[in-house]
Amino acid sequence: MGAGRGGHTRRRRRLGAPMNPDIGRPRDLATLDARLIECRACPRLVAWREQVGRDKRAAYRDEEYWARPVPGFGPADASLLIVGLAPAAHGGNRTGRMFTGDRSGDFLYAALHAAGLASQPTATHRGDGLELFGTRVTSPVHCAPPANRPTPQERDTCRTWLDAELQLLTPTLRSIVVLGGFGWQALFPVLDDAGWVVPRPRPRFGHGAGVELLPRGDAADRGPLHVFGCYHVSQQNTFTGRLTPAMLTAVLTDAARAAGLHS
Repeated sequence: MGAGRGGHTRRRRRLGAPMNPDIGRPRDLATLDARLIECRACPRLVAWREQVGRDKRAAYRDEEYWARPVPGFGPADASLLIVGLAPAAHGGNRTGRMFTGDRSGDFLYAALHAAGLASQPTATHRGDGLELFGTRVTSPVHCAPPANRPTPQERDTCRTWLDAELQLLTPTLRSIVVLGGFGWQALFPVLDDAGWVVPRPRPRFGHGAGVELLPRGDAADRGPLHVFGCYHVSQQNTFTGRLTPAMLTAVLTDAARAAGLHS
């Protein structure tokens, strides 16, 4: 504690600790995304994403890295949401779009295309013509973290953005696919606060896990929300065969059906 003027004490924020971002009340996802890309709430993540953008990988040395928070990608009236972990240092942090420009994204968008949810099977850069149909992709943490591991405090700080994104999607959202246990743990508190009845104890993550959430009384005009678990599309899972294209496509197809995108 330090003494301020007039003898009043004040708390000193620990150096390097994240600060909760003040996002106001964005009226739509475009406004939310515009505010998100200016966020500098987590010093460790800001330093890392910008260092990666300066140092670059040799294969991309002639490219200008995005090196900012990466917003969600997909239409504002999406009925299916895909929730990952965080942007990759040389993927989304380079290209400025979720799961774009890396092996994980190659795997995900090929499956989305196979499930009829994407206009093409590849995602190389913003402006490559990729379009998602009724589907949006986001993550609990919007900056690339060192070693792909955000801290719990960084996750909780970035939750402000996920809270707002969920609120704006609520009128059309019908199903969610969560890629990996990190996103699963991050998502359910947000859904609870957004007016969904989350079972106690919370559902456990697993590939193929599924839960139907009903709205609480004050949000009874909504329909049910279907949440699906899927192994993350990391190379750890895809290169070892733990997650195959057929497994991912099957989960996406089930989620699309629950969202009313497939008959």
